[in-house]
Amino acid sequence: MGKRLQSSVPQSDRLEKRLRRAKPICSCGSPRPAFLTAHSSFSWYEEDVWTEIAKFLDGRSLVMLALTNSWFHRLIMQDSIWKFVCLRDLQVPAPEHVAFKWINLYTSAFDGSHSYMFRQQEKHIDWMRIGAFFLKSSEALLTERLSSPEKIPKEDTIEETLQSCGCCVLDNVKSGIWIADLQLVRCPVCDLNTCDGTMQTLDARHIELFLCDKYKDGSWEYELTGSHDVKKRASGASAAIFDLKHLKDPSSCAVFNLDSWIGKHSDWQPKAMITLHAVAVNTNLQENEGLHLKYQTMRAGADGEVVSIRISQQLL
Repeated sequence: MGKRLQSSVPQSDRLEKRLRRAKPICSCGSPRPAFLTAHSSFSWYEEDVWTEIAKFLDGRSLVMLALTNSWFHRLIMQDSIWKFVCLRDLQVPAPEHVAFKWINLYTSAFDGSHSYMFRQQEKHIDWMRIGAFFLKSSEALLTERLSSPEKIPKEDTIEETLQSCGCCVLDNVKSGIWIADLQLVRCPVCDLNTCDGTMQTLDARHIELFLCDKYKDGSWEYELTGSHDVKKRASGASAAIFDLKHLKDPSSCAVFNLDSWIGKHSDWQPKAMITLHAVAVNTNLQENEGLHLKYQTMRAGADGEVVSIRISQQLL
């Protein structure tokens, strides 16, 4: 009898009793990754993470990130980050010692300035950034010929060497990173009877030059190291600077492979090549009667190291 009464209870009543005994149903949401939960140890302000991210950013992006807040400003302004970015973009090895912060060196190389714009705007016409190279030793070979010199007579003066070999050796050169530009400038006062008013210049400077007060205030000036004339038709205006100790390196020898980078005879656009320890330029020339060449250097004081080099060619 009891079993019949129990079985006669409506199904809806039994279901209702079960629901009352069941645990309440909670509202559900999308599953969240473990690293985003309230009790996670993850932090968006992990210095190691952002230090690695910063190494993939350019200078402008780094500055924008530093302006976000004080935490990022403190992180991004670390010298180690700017050292990495500077050497990465310049594609040169780290010098043994620098006297300035790397962010200043980066600005000096990438702010779009060059020597004529910085100090001689009235002489400047046009320019092209070639890149950076590394002078590891204190001796540099300056040449107007894009062929490997067989011998450099060291007992001769620079003037004599330029006349006989078209090259010279410069000592007491400041080692480290050098920036190279190709300049087209108005000719300063010269002793030529005829002058077309412009000349091509391979302009190389130590990366720290623009940071030196003596350069900024005009205390350091360019001096004429040597000059001579090529009194015959020149097929091109060429110039190169090599680290003398690395002249035979494969990368430096690649400069003498002219077919790989110099334009055809009918191509009048300037061409340049830069390697780890050398830089070279060449411009094919139309009919001419020769070239007037000038080699100029700037020293850090009267007896200081050479911090800037210019090799200029002007049509006769």
